[in-house]
Amino acid sequence: MKVEDRSKDDFEEIENVKASSDQSDLNNIEGTTASKAAWLISIVVSIGGLLFGMISVKPMRIYSDIEIGYDTGYISAVLVTIGSSLGHDLSSNEQEMVTSLTSGGALVGAVGAGLTADRFGRRWPIWGACLLFVIGTVLQTAAFSVEQFAAGRFVVGLGVGGAAMIVPMYIGELAPAKYRGRMVAFNNMSVTFGQLLASALGAGFAQVKGEGWRATVGLGAAPALILAGLLVFCPESPRQLVSHGYHEAAKAVLLRIYPTSTEEQRHAKIMSIELSLNEATQAMTEESLWVTFKRIFTTPATCRAVLTACMVMAISQLGGFNTLMYYAATLFSIVGFNNPTAVGITVSATNFVFSIVNIVLVDRLGRRIILTVTVLGMAICMMIAAVAFSYIPVNTSTLELETDQVGWPGPVVLVAIICYVACFSSGVATIAWIGTELIPLEVRALGTMLNTVTCWSTNIIIASTFLSMMKTWTPSGAFGFYTGICFVGWLFVIFSYPECKGMPLEAVREVFSNGFGVGYSKKWQKEHENDAKTETVAVGH
Repeated sequence: MKVEDRSKDDFEEIENVKASSDQSDLNNIEGTTASKAAWLISIVVSIGGLLFGMISVKPMRIYSDIEIGYDTGYISAVLVTIGSSLGHDLSSNEQEMVTSLTSGGALVGAVGAGLTADRFGRRWPIWGACLLFVIGTVLQTAAFSVEQFAAGRFVVGLGVGGAAMIVPMYIGELAPAKYRGRMVAFNNMSVTFGQLLASALGAGFAQVKGEGWRATVGLGAAPALILAGLLVFCPESPRQLVSHGYHEAAKAVLLRIYPTSTEEQRHAKIMSIELSLNEATQAMTEESLWVTFKRIFTTPATCRAVLTACMVMAISQLGGFNTLMYYAATLFSIVGFNNPTAVGITVSATNFVFSIVNIVLVDRLGRRIILTVTVLGMAICMMIAAVAFSYIPVNTSTLELETDQVGWPGPVVLVAIICYVACFSSGVATIAWIGTELIPLEVRALGTMLNTVTCWSTNIIIASTFLSMMKTWTPSGAFGFYTGICFVGWLFVIFSYPECKGMPLEAVREVFSNGFGVGYSKKWQKEHENDAKTETVAVGH
């Protein structure tokens, strides 16, 4: 039964439930124990690339973002080792092009996934992303020209963008409210692990004479192939099933997630989802996708929710982190380190370790306090790096050192960058993707698409301008610019980012009905803090 075919009796039942229950009653299933199956979704995201064959219990698993991390991780090493394999040594402009093309493809892929996610569910777009990723990887591995390599980067980007948009939304919709932050955080940890793995392989294959970089690129197809096979065992999101009228299928998925829940609790959860869809469904049944899209900007509460998610995503990209991931080896060679590729692994390792810190803290301390501390930390670290670079003599035309002895500024830049990455990875890197929890269900796919488009469009800006900024503004000027972005982002978090930890997704929509909801969310957290203390935190059922 499709959404548009719901009977009058269905809507009358929803109205009766609405009249007799509040959202907390309808979501009391959230107080029951989460199953192993629910945790496997997020845990396998982080370790599935290596250990998928060892997990046999309840194979509800999804771990696509390992290839996202792998792709962004290997390009730094490849740019240093590719040499003249594509016909000639790559110029700075060509390096920026092949780097930013993945972001361009990801932007297009995110739009495609956003437009199809509600119609075809969450799984089919991920399968499409896997196919595109494999095709793009083959094109790059077999490339002997800049044009073919660039085309492969763009096709890979299509797959990366689709997976990056759908996977956090899928996990967020499936995860129990009290664990949602950690489960989405596992998704980001898979990205950081992929980046670390790719950086290590890149450093290893850098020692191989000839075409060793092709192995680094080609190995990236493996996670996509694994995902495509195991995605068969993944259920559809309950909220997506309900939106298409498949209530019994949704109840079956809820039973797998909440095995100790009662039939009444699962029915109440279905009604809660229905309530969040009801008004929008009746108003939007006959509307086109374009009209629905415009509603994001014409409905104040929805607009504020999407704006908040997109702003945090923009901070995560414009703050300068991806300059370190894409150009780590190049950057550290400028600073004067003899083995810049190996030193770049330090950045990836820090990124991975502190993504684990986020997993531990995000549902305990909450999103807001973590952002408040870490975004300010990012600004301070970038400022220190900018000052240290002013003491390093760099030829701005070639971005090469003008001396053999850098002295104290080199280690200061390295330490500042490592501390910056620690703040980034433990904060905004993950919370930017958790931001999909802020977006109302009826526009979640389109809102998440905008959030992902924000990610990749700002990523394009960074990837395509960093080397040019280093030459035009000097390294100090470039890092000073990122300092300013981080500080503005910190102010936005202070005044406009509400705390939504532990809130059922159907309750989050009320936050932005009260401005940006900072005060409202504080009040909600205070009223429900006793609920959090009495919840059972067990996963063994």
